[in-house]
Amino acid sequence: MCGITGFIDFQGHQREAAVARIKRMADAIRHRGPDEEGLFVDSHAAFGHRRLSIIDVSGGQQPMSTPDEQVHILFNGEIYNFLEVRAELEGMGHQFRTRSDTEVILFAYLQWGERCLEKLNGMFAFAIWDARTRELLLARDRVGKKPLYVYRDERCVAFASELKSLLAGGFGGGRIDNAALDCYFTLGYIPVPRTIYQNIQKLRPAHSLCVSQSGVSERRYWQVSFAAARPRPLPEVVEELEELLDTAVECRLMSEVPLGAFLSGGLDSSLVVASMARKLRHPVITNSIGFEERRFSELGAAGATATYLGTDHHEFVVQPRAADILERIAWHFDEPMADSSAVPSWYVCEMARRTVTVALSGDGGDENFGGYTFRYVPHALESRVRGWIPTAMRGVLFGSLGAAWPGSARLPQALRLKSIFENLAVGDAEAFYRDLAWLRPQTRAAVYSPQFMQSLQGFTPFETVAPYYSHSDATDALGRSQFTDINVYMTDDVLVKMDRMSMAHSLEVRCPLLDHRIIEFAARLPAELKISGRQGKLPLRELAARRLPEEVRKRPKQGFSVPAAQWLREDLRPLAQEVIFDRKRALADVLDAKVLQGLWREHLSGARDHSVFFWGQMMLGLWERHYAAAA
Repeated sequence: MCGITGFIDFQGHQREAAVARIKRMADAIRHRGPDEEGLFVDSHAAFGHRRLSIIDVSGGQQPMSTPDEQVHILFNGEIYNFLEVRAELEGMGHQFRTRSDTEVILFAYLQWGERCLEKLNGMFAFAIWDARTRELLLARDRVGKKPLYVYRDERCVAFASELKSLLAGGFGGGRIDNAALDCYFTLGYIPVPRTIYQNIQKLRPAHSLCVSQSGVSERRYWQVSFAAARPRPLPEVVEELEELLDTAVECRLMSEVPLGAFLSGGLDSSLVVASMARKLRHPVITNSIGFEERRFSELGAAGATATYLGTDHHEFVVQPRAADILERIAWHFDEPMADSSAVPSWYVCEMARRTVTVALSGDGGDENFGGYTFRYVPHALESRVRGWIPTAMRGVLFGSLGAAWPGSARLPQALRLKSIFENLAVGDAEAFYRDLAWLRPQTRAAVYSPQFMQSLQGFTPFETVAPYYSHSDATDALGRSQFTDINVYMTDDVLVKMDRMSMAHSLEVRCPLLDHRIIEFAARLPAELKISGRQGKLPLRELAARRLPEEVRKRPKQGFSVPAAQWLREDLRPLAQEVIFDRKRALADVLDAKVLQGLWREHLSGARDHSVFFWGQMMLGLWERHYAAAA
């Protein structure tokens, strides 16, 4: 696991100036790789690498070049099947000088060119500079576990694992992308390919980008398909899943440094740890985070699993002193991120790094096997209702009910129907988008200032989400929802959060449930093999019956959340008010101050829960402190 950065000047550059520039860029991401630094500079290219040594500690230094020094690679990540690919390449006559997966990618490129990506199973972002053709190849793994930011102008292309590295090199920054800001307010994160800056983009997952002086070409090399879903006996499904999970875990155990796991107390991480316990000859080192507020804490279930599996278990209780680390979290994210679970993620990564350098996690179980039942089940039911009632009638009937129905959080749960009525008035894609969004259309229209609304020129974040839902090859609402979550929420929220929080502590995190073979397997399962009633992840639950204690198997989904609403009303209230309502902020005129104050009073009184929106506002303000200093 590493940090990579570089730039290509197709018109050529002075070596001394390029060395100084790439050194600044590499220094900016030192936290991603504290073990070693490597630089490469020729007449057109400059590569910088920060290394966290995991595999071939003594011989895997980067940047790495071919023996003739004509092709050069920078690589961040792990290739789990590199030994198999290496054996295939050796059979074709290639001779290796190291034991690293980096060299395998390099020779795979020489053998197969851009098509080498289809051979690789892993998490990665890499850059290959081919001096023979003066072409740069950039690539990112199938679901975007590893980040890659790209800046381009008429003579240069620059890339980096984090935005701060590009800014340190003087590439991009400055002008805010208002559409990206709109996405942030609405979703809590900024979806690919946008970033907070107009002139920098993220490379999309499962894509490669080939850049030369003559032009740019982008190619998608993988896409999960839901079209082949078919009924199967559940026991047969569980047998196949068990084998896939054990295989995915086993190939992620390769390491020359200490390795352990996160253990949240939920199904996904518990099953990963159970597989590890079957494969390792020593107790698995596990780490768990909890809160003083019991309803947010999973330490009890995590402890039960740890005892059952005989792990070397460590626990940490998070206090409401999140203000102590929020500034640092905002700096590591590089652009605004409103996911409050970054706080426990920060602490569990910090804690895990005391005992291990590599940790396995349970990320991916919810997206693959229908775990978000609080969204998926109502959405599927609403989709059926839409099929029964003509569109025009739905718009009039449910649109009127949605507009008139109160939205107070003080209503009994059974009477909180406002969003359901509003969803039934629109189509499936828009209803799913509204469930994904934290800022409802009416609130968005009210809280944005006239100037900001005008600058968007009719854009809404629906344009970012809808194509995934509408273009999915799934035949039902659940499949289309999962496809969208895999391509949007998981990639741009869940995996970004884990990458930044783990790399902040120089910790590598591996996700067996995001092995592309498991993703493809899960996509072939019909809805009834994933969700029954209000219970999701049926295959995982059945597998848990074989491997985990009963109290863990039967626990309802909780999630890695924090008591954000309470913290904002109490411990974090001074910081939030200071940051959100600071009129000196460069972005202070984006929102209507009076409407914002009204929403804040609503939240403080408990009449409505606007915690996600105001957490996002607080994190935006903290990010802006760094942005304003760098702009």
